[in-house]
Amino acid sequence: MNDAGVAAGPASGQTSRTHRLRGLAGTGFIATLAAMAATTLAAALAQAVGVDFEVPDGGETIPLSGFAVVTGFFSVVGIVIAAALLRWSARPAERFVWMAVSLTAISLVPPLLSGANTATTTALLGLHLVPATVMIPTLTRSLRTRTD
Repeated sequence: MNDAGVAAGPASGQTSRTHRLRGLAGTGFIATLAAMAATTLAAALAQAVGVDFEVPDGGETIPLSGFAVVTGFFSVVGIVIAAALLRWSARPAERFVWMAVSLTAISLVPPLLSGANTATTTALLGLHLVPATVMIPTLTRSLRTRTD
């Protein structure tokens, strides 16, 4: 008997969806590592030129490792949002751009309200934009290639 047209295993739609999500997660993970490295390097360069990263609300200085951890956490949040949009949105790339840019804009508010000196505030604003310039285009491109 010739069963060449019959495929065993999960439905091809399920396999395709799993493959798309895994690909997005892999791309997102690599982009997260790049964003963490770029942000930490930018913070180290800012420190080298005299930015102290001291926030008056508590008088503590933000450590370099703190930049890496926070960047990693929020990058993973971005990957989860992208994956959810890939799964449930008809236009995931466009919706992701809107959401990510909006969230990035909102993230600029706390440095402005922190009461830190001008150099620290300016550096913090720039450091919010560094991972956004890595993550948003990378995840958007990845969403587009997985929905075409």
